Amino acid sequence: MRHDLLSPEQMPDAGVADLVTGADLMAARLAAAGATHAFGIPGGEVLALVDALERAGIRFLLAKHENAAGFMAEGLWHATGALPVLVATLGPGVANAVNVVANAHQDRVPLIFITGCVDQALAESYTHQVFDHQAVLRPLVKASFRAAPGTEDLVVEKALAIALRGRPGPVHIDLPIAVAETRTARRAMPVAPRPLRSVPADLSVARAMIAAATKPLVIAGLDLVNEGAAAVLDRFLSQTGAPLLTTYKAKGLIAEDDPRVIGAVGLSPKADAIVHPLIDEADLIVLAGYDPIEMRQGWRHPWPASKRVIDIVAQDMAHGMHSASLVLEGHVGTILSRLVDGAAPQIAWREGKPAVVRAAFQAAFAPPATWGPHSVFEVLREVAPVGTITTADSGAHRILLSQMWRCDGPRRLLQSTGLCTVGCALPLAIGAALGSGQPTLCVVGDAGLEMVLGELATLRDLAVPVVIAVLVDESLGLIALKQRQLGLARAGVDFGATNFVAVAHAMGGHGVMVRDRDGLAREASAAFRRDGFTILACRIDAQSYEGAF
Repeated sequence: MRHDLLSPEQMPDAGVADLVTGADLMAARLAAAGATHAFGIPGGEVLALVDALERAGIRFLLAKHENAAGFMAEGLWHATGALPVLVATLGPGVANAVNVVANAHQDRVPLIFITGCVDQALAESYTHQVFDHQAVLRPLVKASFRAAPGTEDLVVEKALAIALRGRPGPVHIDLPIAVAETRTARRAMPVAPRPLRSVPADLSVARAMIAAATKPLVIAGLDLVNEGAAAVLDRFLSQTGAPLLTTYKAKGLIAEDDPRVIGAVGLSPKADAIVHPLIDEADLIVLAGYDPIEMRQGWRHPWPASKRVIDIVAQDMAHGMHSASLVLEGHVGTILSRLVDGAAPQIAWREGKPAVVRAAFQAAFAPPATWGPHSVFEVLREVAPVGTITTADSGAHRILLSQMWRCDGPRRLLQSTGLCTVGCALPLAIGAALGSGQPTLCVVGDAGLEMVLGELATLRDLAVPVVIAVLVDESLGLIALKQRQLGLARAGVDFGATNFVAVAHAMGGHGVMVRDRDGLAREASAAFRRDGFTILACRIDAQSYEGAF
């Protein structure tokens, strides 16, 4: 309403004009912490929050499902570092998001999950859509808060500190309607102290172990990626002469065409068999931010208790996966750097064993002459521009892709490796493309894409460039493979064909079927130049995965 049309009695009081809602206080703190977007599906219980987010400069983006919305927030975080924020209304909105919250916990994503809820007094007698959000989410989050009047920005401050401390993870905030909508005095923004980079006081034992090693080996993981410590790792490898193995999430910390990089391990028995002789021969293993949550059962006790192992972790956790001679907890990158400060560069592995293993590793996943998933990944790698962010869904294709794909930097291959969620690749790609503004490559199986077809509409509406390579074999290939290995009858793994080309056009994108290398090279090149999204439906034989990894 225009103020020049109001009577003096109707004019707002100056003090009232300075009042803000509880949702405003929360939104301002999220914006100050680096949130640029929030993802979700609104409901009546979060409308005040959505409004406050927009006014704070945080763009609220509508998805078709809360699970996908959470992965979009994660994809944006990987691409830009923006704080990932997921918003859901009460009841079914919260229930729909349970998987992505669990994924954030196991994949170390500092997701801030804000849910609307009815006020406590109303919840005592009004049960429509009402259940205890905190009881459901507490096992899946690092912490859960319920905002109360006067605590709106405080709970956000606490949530941020917990979500980012040690190994990142999700934190939940339940926001009652009255708290979100009630006006209160604007408060000064608290100045958050910069977290200290903790380092053990005595590193002498670790330095002595490194100096004595003639065959050191480094296994790097997600902690280093989250710290942005690629340059520190590079220096550590150069100083010690150690070759590098990584988990899937840590691919690209050192560009994978670097001869020091053997490859990624953790899910492929073929890859693990090739590198285990190197692990056996190493006289020192340095675990640099290695998170065993990514590893299959074959990585339980991968070396004897007598093996000299330095385990450098952001957060020491009792996992039982491996033994270590020495555990150093703190900022992994800083610890790595101090371990080689002032040390003379070493010459290690004089017999050249790492180079032999690296060559065997590459040969094991070389594409056969016939058309299949190997050829698809090789052609896509040749066509994709330098710096392309690629996302991979869960399934047989992910294991093979993760062995073959050469990452030229960290966070260039995004996937769910802790929880291994199917259906994550497309929303991850949407969030990453939104953040980078550059074409993002999404590699997904036909079943995985069918799970999230609705998000093609989200992709259309956001008008961001995503190239979707879908492996079409009309089966759950990895599960079928396990059935055969166990001698079980084939059941529950086959489904009918979807016309993805027609789906792409119906949802506002471009689609094409490809059946050979030349066709894929041509269509993928065009897709990376095209505005909007493209589906490359790559028809393959499911049997191609037999013995592939």
